[in-house]
Amino acid sequence: MNLLALQRDFRDWLTEECQEAGSRLETGDAPGLSVYLNNYRSSLMACLRESFTVTHAWLGDEAFDAAAATHIDRLPPHSWTLDAYALDFPATLASRYPADPEVADLARLELALGVAFIGADADPLDPATLSDADWDTATLRFVPTLDLIDVSTNAASIWSAITVARQPPAAQLLFGPASIAVWRSELAPAFRTLERDEDEALRLMRGGLSFGALCARLVGQHGEENGPSIAGTLLGRWFQDGLVASVSPPAHR
Repeated sequence: MNLLALQRDFRDWLTEECQEAGSRLETGDAPGLSVYLNNYRSSLMACLRESFTVTHAWLGDEAFDAAAATHIDRLPPHSWTLDAYALDFPATLASRYPADPEVADLARLELALGVAFIGADADPLDPATLSDADWDTATLRFVPTLDLIDVSTNAASIWSAITVARQPPAAQLLFGPASIAVWRSELAPAFRTLERDEDEALRLMRGGLSFGALCARLVGQHGEENGPSIAGTLLGRWFQDGLVASVSPPAHR
């Protein structure tokens, strides 16, 4: 057996417990293969438990471990680092708990917070430096840790309660689709549930819409009196949260 065939058999034994591959690997010490298999699955289980402590607390040991085992059976690692193994777990939970959407929502939030914690650094922009900014043409670049996740339940309230050891509220569906903004504020991940106007505005601005065009859009939706006020409130909130990394062009030319 050449090295490539040996590696493939060992992979198939670990990821699928393929008996045919295992028979080719046996050297008179079959229990040794089981040790490798157990270590492999234990490492993946530990990775998921560490990445989703709040989701684990919500589901309980038995239900979480069963979901993790399903995930391990469904999807072997696909990256050089175990950090990436957590990325697809919310999809497994969504498939396993279709009648309990808060489970996947909670995992999506927890995953996004973890990703934000290790995300790229970027200093938030001080709005005091923008006294001459041309807001009609200005576009915003947001900090790289900013992410928007779609939710349909009160997962944010559940997460907040569990992390401070309070009794979490019962799972509830929201009145409509919603989103949560996640980012890193200084050294700690942060999140905030968004109203529809802010969610839409953030997505458009991240796509390159100018602030002047956003104002015009909000005027069309809310009228001449309320539109600019809503736009100004959103901009102020983004600066207050430290979401804006730069404004371009920064000043009148």
